[in-house]
Amino acid sequence: MRTQKLLLTLFLIAAPFAAASARQAAQEPPKQKPPAGGAPKPFNLPKKEEFTLKNGMRVTLVPYGSIPKVTVSAVVRSGNLNESANQVWLADLTGDMLKEGTATRTAEQIAQQAASMGGQIGVGVGPDTTNVNGDALSEFGPQLVALMADVIRNPKLPASELQRHQNDMLRQLSVSRSQPGPVANELFRKILYPEHPYGRIFPTEEMVKSYTIEDVRKFYQENFGAARTRLYVAGQFDASAMRKAITDAFDGWEAGRPPVINVPKPAAVHEIHLVDRPNTPQATIYVGLPVVDPSSPDYIPFVVTNALLGGSFGSRITSNIREQKGYTYSPFSQISARYRDAYWVEVADVTTAVTGPALKEIFNEVERLRSEPPSEEELQGIKNYLAGIFVLQNSSRQGVINQLAFADLHGLPGDYLSTYVQKVTAVTPKDVQRIAQQYLASDKMAVVVVGDKSKVAEQLSQFGKVIAN
Repeated sequence: MRTQKLLLTLFLIAAPFAAASARQAAQEPPKQKPPAGGAPKPFNLPKKEEFTLKNGMRVTLVPYGSIPKVTVSAVVRSGNLNESANQVWLADLTGDMLKEGTATRTAEQIAQQAASMGGQIGVGVGPDTTNVNGDALSEFGPQLVALMADVIRNPKLPASELQRHQNDMLRQLSVSRSQPGPVANELFRKILYPEHPYGRIFPTEEMVKSYTIEDVRKFYQENFGAARTRLYVAGQFDASAMRKAITDAFDGWEAGRPPVINVPKPAAVHEIHLVDRPNTPQATIYVGLPVVDPSSPDYIPFVVTNALLGGSFGSRITSNIREQKGYTYSPFSQISARYRDAYWVEVADVTTAVTGPALKEIFNEVERLRSEPPSEEELQGIKNYLAGIFVLQNSSRQGVINQLAFADLHGLPGDYLSTYVQKVTAVTPKDVQRIAQQYLASDKMAVVVVGDKSKVAEQLSQFGKVIAN
């Protein structure tokens, strides 16, 4: 009884204040929306200088930024594309061995000399290229070029270091095969590229153990040379001194063989593949198909379409299966591009019990975009996002070099960087719908799922015959 009286008293005290607050709220004008953001600004690349050495090596110099540092990248058209079926990761092993000294310098001396210039040298290997990157204070730019030329032109490739790198590869291979994502990616790529180097992601243990130092040296001799190499310099530097340093360091390098051109004919097949992982609480989904590559006029509209569909945090698929359904934490889609080749893929780690429903929602979002264009407002937000991301990608010396190397690999026009934002903002809702209709056919998408077969197989059967792997 005392409690009821106390509640009544509190109500009588609070009521006038609540009524006053309501009257005040009714009298106040509605809150205004924040002002719209400004139009995305184009990226303006500083004037670059390009020249070609007598041996065919091309050079691009770009003054960039205000920090007194310079980045030098040698991009060699040699990568996993150049491996045969029994040489998977031989390109990677060759790249690792490049860092193990030259005819006149040990690996330690190379690292110490790079550090004394305020930088370092690294090597990365991809499907189409091997990149040797260096960074230093601007005053040491010419010395950095000479050091990098020694690494690229005169690698020692010592037999004494081979087994250590092979052991590292075996550990990496073991870790990758223990994770569902790499397993799904490997099978997905095999489906799209059954007889092509792009479809070979992992070697066998026996393959890695079989590589000899002669294999590494032969791969280097056959795949490295001036004709396959493009050198990029970005940052603050003395252009005259850099031109002289590059000519002195690289002009005597043999041209070597021209780049290998091996364009795949990827398969667009609607197959449902399941890799059994008993008792796992999640299932990893890969779903996608071949699409246009960066040389196509439809590529930038497809980039916009991908960002709206699944390639950004505010995308439709992410909003659907993450925010609304709670099936997954971090789904994403992407366009994975190589020379004259690309595929679109949606990736999601979902709770096992909702594997089928998650896949259904992915297909639903694809079909929704094919059946009706997005609104102007939704699309504008995506275009603003892409324009901002593009500027961020070009906010560093290495970022600018990466963009230039991308454009050169794919044979894009010289104004690609300066017109990218303009082309993104020109994409219309009808363009997005057309791209979805033309390239995103659900009945041509391959599906790979890594999960508990006993709980997932029946869920997947609604999408077609399930192929066990």
